[in-house]
Amino acid sequence: MEKRYLILLIKPFKLMLSMRKVVFVLLLFPSPYFGFSQNIKEASVEKSVFGIQLGILNLWVHHELKLSNQVVLRSEIGIGGPNTANIAPALALEPRWYYNLNGRANRGKRIDGNSGNYVSFRSSYHFYNVSEDDKNSLNNLLLAPTWGIRRNIGNHFNYEAGLGLGLGFGNDRERGINTIPYVSLKIGYRF
Repeated sequence: MEKRYLILLIKPFKLMLSMRKVVFVLLLFPSPYFGFSQNIKEASVEKSVFGIQLGILNLWVHHELKLSNQVVLRSEIGIGGPNTANIAPALALEPRWYYNLNGRANRGKRIDGNSGNYVSFRSSYHFYNVSEDDKNSLNNLLLAPTWGIRRNIGNHFNYEAGLGLGLGFGNDRERGINTIPYVSLKIGYRF
């Protein structure tokens, strides 16, 4: 009988030892993951990017200011329009989210100069029409969600392409509010 009681006392102790081993192994298993994660640096946009860009019918001076690791606020001043009859000075403000910087960095691709894919909300205002025909004026205000890419060519040159669909607000009652496609193709120089 004493053996029986002794066995009953030893079984829970053995079970407790095996459970300790299981808990110990479970605690050690993810530790390499957490240990190496300290060395991984998240890709980030640059603190400040300043440059000029030339499009088909426009010329822009731009500045991008870092708001977070993947978000910048882009401000632009320039001259442009949808056709040669509607060239006007303009200001633009555009928050951009560069969503694929980590993937590009992990694949060894360049992210300097904020080279990557982005989603943005473009707002631009054209002050007045430089042409003599005021009746053929463009929309003064454009608000458009856009998707685009920027890639580097060498150390200072880049190209950019963007697509979007937004609302254009005219400068008179006849034009009103229109749905406007936004297409952008630019080549630029980064200082």
